[in-house]
Parts: sequence; structure tokens; C-alpha cells
Amino acid sequence: MQTLRIATWNIHKGVNGLGPTRRLEIHNLAQGVEALDADVVCLQEVRKFNAREARRFAQWPAQPQADVLAPDGYHAVYISNARSRHGEHGNALLSRWPVLAHAHKDVSDHRFEQRGLLHAKLSLYDTPVHVVVLHLGLLGGSRLRQVAALSHYLAEHVPPDAPLVVAGDLNDWAERLHEPMRRMGLRTLEGVRLPTFPSRLPMLHLDRVYARHLRCTHAMVPRGPAWARMSDHLPLVMTLEAL
Repeated sequence: MQTLRIATWNIHKGVNGLGPTRRLEIHNLAQGVEALDADVVCLQEVRKFNAREARRFAQWPAQPQADVLAPDGYHAVYISNARSRHGEHGNALLSRWPVLAHAHKDVSDHRFEQRGLLHAKLSLYDTPVHVVVLHLGLLGGSRLRQVAALSHYLAEHVPPDAPLVVAGDLNDWAERLHEPMRRMGLRTLEGVRLPTFPSRLPMLHLDRVYARHLRCTHAMVPRGPAWARMSDHLPLVMTLEAL
């Protein structure tokens, strides 16, 4: 393995806009995912089903959203984090490379926010690479406790010498998580500001990619009206190299 291109994107459950202007974007998001040309795509706020939205939108897909978003030849993994009266949503991972195994860990900090991590073990040219997809809470204390839960999980389930990527919507606008991530050996491109939220006028760098035993060499956020329309977040794309 020489390089690995990772993307992370909160897709806002495949629907964007407010009130009567709400529109279905899942099919446009599928084109966006393909355009990213990433080896691995980490997705948050993905739906497997939602009865109310299926009644509202005539083009609501019959397939789970992770399968709709996966480009041809990609493997799709999805785990639900939260359930509501009409459906559910969770994290997904799309991989160009074979998925050897996957697991889920509930990291909810309180009953008002259901959160979880999705862990997948991939095979890149016969090299095992671990990827964790995260969507952390809105409260600062919750995020710190959820990162502590991540630390315990990694210690139990990921070998310390294995390449590891942690990516997702961390809601960490104050950058308080860099230090606890460093204590786990996870690093990102620090000092580089790449705002992803809100998509129409990005001001906050909420979406992150951290890596261990891999070096972050380049990061970018695609811009433009088409990207801003698809979700309230823009995607973040990072290139990683083997050490």
C-alpha cells in the first residue's frame, strides 16, 4: 500500500432544505460520492429506511441508502445508531477494497443523542487496515467521553501496530479533540483549516480524518453550488501515505 484516499461526509439523511423546500438529494449524493473517487468513503446520518420520507418523496429508493451510494464495485457496510418513530439512521462505510470484518459500538452519552462507531477491517494489497467511522455528540463533555470510549475500544480491538483511520463528523469546532486523539497515536493535518459546515457558507471545520501508522499528506474540500446543495455538510477528502 502506497497511498489511501479517504473521504468523510455527513449526508443529512439524504434530504436537504427546510419545510416545503425540503428535497430528496440521495441520487445526487450518489453522483457526488462517485466523483470523490475515494478508496474509502465514511458516511454519517445514513438511512436504511424511513416510512414518512418514503411516503413524501416519490423517488425515495427501495434500497438502503448505503447501497444506493456505493459506486459499482464498492463494498457497503451499514450499522444503525439511532431509531425514531418513522425509521432509523446510522453510519456507513463504502470501500473499494475487500471488507474482512466489521463491528459496531454504542457510544451514546445520554438518551437524547444516540451515537455509535462503525469499525471495519479492510484488506489493501493483503495489508489489513482498520477504519472507524464516527459521529460524535453536540455537547463538548459528551465528545470527550465518546473519544475516551473510542480509546478503550481501539485498545481491545485494533492491534497497536496496524494502520488505522478514524474519520467522521466530530462536531469539534474548538479543536479540543486533537490532544486526546494524539494520546492514541492518531494525527491529522493540524494548522490547516478546512471548513465543511454549513455547506452554503462553510465556517466550521467539523469533519475530520485522523490516522495512525499512516501520514496525512493532502486534504481538500470540494466547493461549488452543486456540492452545497446536496447536504448541510461538505465532504472532506484526505490522502494518506504509508510510513
